[in-house]
This record gives sequence, structure tokens and C-alpha cells, in this order.
Amino acid sequence: MGFSIRTGRLRRLRGAAVSLRLEPTLLIVTAAALTAGGIAWLVGVGSLADVLWGLGTVSAFVPAVGWVIAALRRGHAGVDLIAVLALGGTLAVGEYLAGALIALMLATGRTLEAAAQRRASHDLRALLEHAPRSARRRTTAGVHTVPLAQIAVGDLLVVGPGEVVPVDGWVESAAAVLDEAVLTGEPLQVERTRGEAVRSGVVNAGGAFELRATATEQDSTYAQIVRLAGQAGAESAPVVRLADRYAAWFLPLSVAVAGLAWLVSGSPVRAVAVLVVATPCPLLLAAPVAIVSGLSRASRLGVVIRDGGALENLGRARTLLLDKTGTLTGGRPRVLDVTAAPGWKPMEVLRLAASLDQYSPHVLAHAIVDTARERGLNLSVPSEVVEEPGRGALGTVDGHRMSIGRLYASDVRPRWAGAVDNRALLDGAAVAWLTVDGQPVGGVLLRDPVRSDVPRTLRRLRAAGIERLLMLTGDRAEPAGEVAAVLGLDGVRAELTPADKVATVRAECERAVTVMVGDGVNDAPALAAADIGVAMGARGSTASSEAADIVLTTDRVDRLADAVAIAIRSRHIAVQSALGGMMMSLAAMAAAAVGLLPPAVGALLQEGIDVMVILNALRALRVEQAARPALAPAAEALIHRFAAEHDDLQDVLEAVHDAASRLSDSPGPKALAAVEETHRLLTERLLPHENAEEHELYPALAPTLGGPEATATMSRTHTEIERLARRIAIHLQLAHADGGLTPEQLDDLRSCLYGLHTVLRLHFTQEEENYFSLAP
Repeated sequence: MGFSIRTGRLRRLRGAAVSLRLEPTLLIVTAAALTAGGIAWLVGVGSLADVLWGLGTVSAFVPAVGWVIAALRRGHAGVDLIAVLALGGTLAVGEYLAGALIALMLATGRTLEAAAQRRASHDLRALLEHAPRSARRRTTAGVHTVPLAQIAVGDLLVVGPGEVVPVDGWVESAAAVLDEAVLTGEPLQVERTRGEAVRSGVVNAGGAFELRATATEQDSTYAQIVRLAGQAGAESAPVVRLADRYAAWFLPLSVAVAGLAWLVSGSPVRAVAVLVVATPCPLLLAAPVAIVSGLSRASRLGVVIRDGGALENLGRARTLLLDKTGTLTGGRPRVLDVTAAPGWKPMEVLRLAASLDQYSPHVLAHAIVDTARERGLNLSVPSEVVEEPGRGALGTVDGHRMSIGRLYASDVRPRWAGAVDNRALLDGAAVAWLTVDGQPVGGVLLRDPVRSDVPRTLRRLRAAGIERLLMLTGDRAEPAGEVAAVLGLDGVRAELTPADKVATVRAECERAVTVMVGDGVNDAPALAAADIGVAMGARGSTASSEAADIVLTTDRVDRLADAVAIAIRSRHIAVQSALGGMMMSLAAMAAAAVGLLPPAVGALLQEGIDVMVILNALRALRVEQAARPALAPAAEALIHRFAAEHDDLQDVLEAVHDAASRLSDSPGPKALAAVEETHRLLTERLLPHENAEEHELYPALAPTLGGPEATATMSRTHTEIERLARRIAIHLQLAHADGGLTPEQLDDLRSCLYGLHTVLRLHFTQEEENYFSLAP
């Protein structure tokens, strides 16, 4: 790109790299000086011991002065200022042992903080790597590749298959099929017709097309995203360490007591003794130990928190902003339903569609093929397969010419296809149409479903203190609103650009400490702008991971709730340790002020206080309570078994819905046969599954969930499923006795089938959210 990024995050990264070298070196030097001085003192060479301890004190004093000056330049006096005063005081009055002890404490605390920042890397490399460097410009002399900086408004460009659109423009040729996921996060491809606007950064997912440039490189969308990310990182306020916040009142109090002791007694040694016991080791050590312990606990769960400041802030968060695709949803479309034309079966439509799609790289094709294989369908080997941009795959399967994908506007759309379009609109789904010998025979509805662990996660987050939950997405308002309603979110902002997301994040940050969760390149600026940015790093973009403060390395959003719980507990322990240690230090300061504690003894007493607060801080390593209910191995195995059966039973759900639709379209012998086949599937596959859940899974989960009452509601649903299945069986018996379905039966049988389909979908969803999400 024709611009550079100089962010505050990059500056902090370089500072962290320096710390990685300075703090460990300082710790080694101070520990060696204290140990060597102790050995010299034990062998009777007191003068050498004082020299060694004095060198250790000076080695910490010099960098500490630098840290204090840097803090003062930022406008605040941090916890290190008391340490500098104490170190300088011990040197001034010759209390070298006390100085060496303080130097070791200071070095240990700084090293712990440096260790907590070891993973810092906010350099946004992936954003730059994705950006194009050149473009192909068409002139009367032909097509020539030129540097992107030379592109001017009005130039005619050629964008080849798989290439990134270099600048903003509008489609000059007939149409363009684009993958806009890098900007919107949505995995579905879109078609832009002649004259429609196209933004830079999107990928050409179809054939080559011509683009008329409407902006230069600097003014195009993708360049603005990179600049936004850089500006957001640079403008983010630096995190104030918990220790520095407490030092704001502890520092002047310590100096005042030391000055008063000197004034009253006339002895500078008493002032130094006060400063020695006032050295805020509980702040220098206890808080970092608790925070680092929290970081360690989080990392074991697959949550990488870049530094202690992020953990501290996460423990204070009250607003959570979530991207939709890849965060609340899985980011991968799945088959929602299969609809067949009269005379066709849904499973045959799915089998043929998957057979043709086996060689397609399209994201929807992968979903169709995976679903067919999960349901055990035998796929045929296609021949003469071609991928037609904007249409889908075409080829020959079982001797028939077929296509799977879009229908042409000129294609004849039968009446049943209108119902499929309406359902796709209502469900926010995409439709892949199957045609056989030029005639539409079925449609596969696909949608990116909500993650099964999201509802439980959101409940846990609210219980942990998150007061406001909002969705930010580039998706359309209708599907976004449906997801928000299902999850009970406090609001949704749809059709947002990356700049809109940043503006929304900044507005929320002004109201409360705000967390932003996302996974795409388009989320990187918003993650950088938030108080705490959280990236779904398992399958998300590198840019979002590098712009975030926290990365979830497992593809489970419930790890965010784990991280919040750990952050709250670690921060509570850090505050408890710091305040408890300071109270003990205040008592020691009073004793030193009246002459009861000389500096060396005060330093040793301070060491005792340090040991107590550090032991308390280490409690952050221990699991206070399970992040989620603990599962017995047998229960976990049952969860995996029944989750797999849910996938296998999707065709039964589709058969129930298809039978109801056939009764509505043309009640007759074929419709009755469909109902009979559905009843067979219910009897042979679905009801045994529900019975096994009732008598195997639910009893196994009862100890984890707190007793049999926890599954009582779901057991009641099993009863309703059996009742509806029994009612369908009675209708079939009556139909056989009467020679067919009577008009009086049709309404009730249709209601039974549609009702059973709805109950089953809700029941499966509830089990997946409440029970199956418990298993890793």
C-alpha cells in the first residue's frame, strides 16, 4: 500500500521487546548481588557485603528512575516512584541490605509484568499482506499492469478470477460475482450487475470483469480500513496498571509519614525506615502475581491474553459487542432444509446436488456435500463438470444433465418454487437450486446457524456482570434481527461498514468498559478501538487476531465466558492482596516512624508481608469452581453419540415437513404414501432415539445438572413428540379403514405434522444448546 502504519500498539510492542531483555537481566543482577553480599557477610567480610548490596541497589535505582520519568511524562506518578525514593534513601544513609532487598522486589515485579506482555504483537501484518500492490489497466494500447498508486479516477481496470479488487469502482461489464467476506464477514457470495458499486478489498469469485475506478488507492475502502485500524490502536488510551491506581493515594501518604518522622525525630534514618516498609511490594508483586496467574489459567483453556492490562480491563467490562458471522454463528453455512418438487424426494434432491457439487470449491457446495455424507447418502460420480461464474456447477450425473446453484432470471419457476423463495426470505437462508434436464426439481436451503454454545455463554456473561449485549454486523437487517431475537440481545446494528463499527465501538466505550468480539479482517479496526478486543482465532483472520488483546484459540465462544470469570476472580484476588498488604505496610510504617523498626529489619518484615500476599495472589491459579459443569466420561460419550444421531435424523425432520407440504399441495394417494413413509421413519428411527435419550442420556446428565428436575422440561417434550406420533398413526389407521383420508382428517393431520416438525426442531436446538454444548 502507499502508506505506512505507525500505531501506539506498535510502539508498545517495541517497548515490550526491550522489557523482555531489561527486566530479566535486572532480576538476575539484583538476585546475584543480594546472594553474593549475603555470602560475604556470613564469612565476615562486611565491607564487601555492603559494596555488593550497594551495587545491587544502584543497578535497580538507575532504570527505576527512567521508569518514573517516563510515567511523569505521561502525566502520572506510578508505583515505581516510592521504590525510587526508598532506593535513594537507603543509599543516602548507608542501609545497603535494605536497598538490595527492595531492588530484588522491584526487579521481580517488573519481570512478572514483562512476562505477562510476552505475547504482544499488534502489527496488522495480514491487512497489508491482503492488499493488492498493482492493477491491470485497459487502454487503447491493451491491458497493462501498473502500480496501484498510478490508478486514477475513471480508469478502466480488469479484475481476473480470484484477484482482489484494487480500488473502489463500479462494474463496467455485464456482472461480477464477488466474495465480500473480508469487508462484511458474510460467507455467501454476491452478484453485482453492470453499474453497481464494488469496494476494494473484496475478492472476484467469478470470471474476469471490468471495473471503472471511482477512487484512487488512498481513498478506497480497503486503505481506509487499514488506516482505521492504525488510528484506533494509536488512539486507544493506555491501560493504567492496578498497582498505579492504588499508588495514587499510597505514595503521598508514605512520603508524608516519612517526612513527619524525620521532622519529629530529626533522624533521616527513620524517614528511610518508613520508606523501606512503605515500598509497595504488595503492589509490585502481589498484583502482578495474581494477574499472571490468571493469564496462566486462561491459557490452559485456550484463551491467549496478551497482557495483564487486558485481563484487568476484562474484569471491569460491562458492555459486550459481538460480530455475527463467525462469532455468534459458526461462519460456515449448513443445510437448513431440502425441498423437492412434486414427484421427487428431498433425499434424492440432496444426493444429486451433492454428487454434482463434489468438485466445486464453493462454500455452499462444501456444506451440501458434507450434509449428504453425514446422512450416509451414496454419491454418484459426476462427469463433464464445469463451474459457471454466477450460476454454480453444471455437469452430468447418472446420465442426466444437471446444475446446482442459481436459477437464471429467464428460467421458468414452477409454483412450488415460490414457496421455497418465501421460506428462504423468512429464514434468512440462501437457496441452491437443482435442475435436471433443464427443469428445477428441488432447492437446498442453507444458513449459517447460531453456535450451540452461544446461549449458555451469554447467560453466563450476564451473570458475571455484563449489562449490555449488542450485535454489530455487516449483514442485512432481517437475518441479523432474527439472530438477535433468538439470543435475547439488547440491540443490533446491521449493514455496518468497518468505519461504522469503529464509531459504534467508540460510542459504547464512552459509556462503559467495552469488549468487542470478532473474527474477520473487517473487525480488526473495531477490535483495536475497543477497550478489550477479542478475536476468534481458531478460524478467524490473522488481522483480527493481531489487532486483538485476547485471542480464543479454540473454536468455542464459551471460552469468552471462561475468560471473563477468570479475569474477575484474578482482579478480585489482586485487589485483595494489594489492599491487605498495604494495610500491613501502614502498620509497619507507624512502627518505623516511632523508631521501632530500623531499615534492615523493616526490609525483612516487608519480605514477610510479601510472602503472605504472594501466597494469597497465587490462589488465582486454583480453580475456584468449574467453568462449566463437570461431565463424567460416560456422560460425555453419550453426548457425542446423541449429537451424531441429531445429524443423522435431519432427514426425518425434512420428511415430516415434506409430508405436511404434500398434504397441503395435493392430498391424495401420493400424499398419503408420504405420510406412511414418515410414520415409518418416526417409528423406526426417531422414537427409539428419544426413548434412549430419556432413559440413558438424561439420567447420566442429572448429577451434572443438579438432579432429575433439571431435565424435566425436556422429558415433557419427549411426551409431546410421542403423542403427536401416536396421533399420526391413528390417522393412518382411519385412512386405511375408510379407503383414504377424509376431508375432516386433513386439517388435523396437517397440524400434527407441522406441529411435530416445529417441536422437533425446537427440541433438538434446546438439547444442543443446553446439553450437547457441555462436552468439549
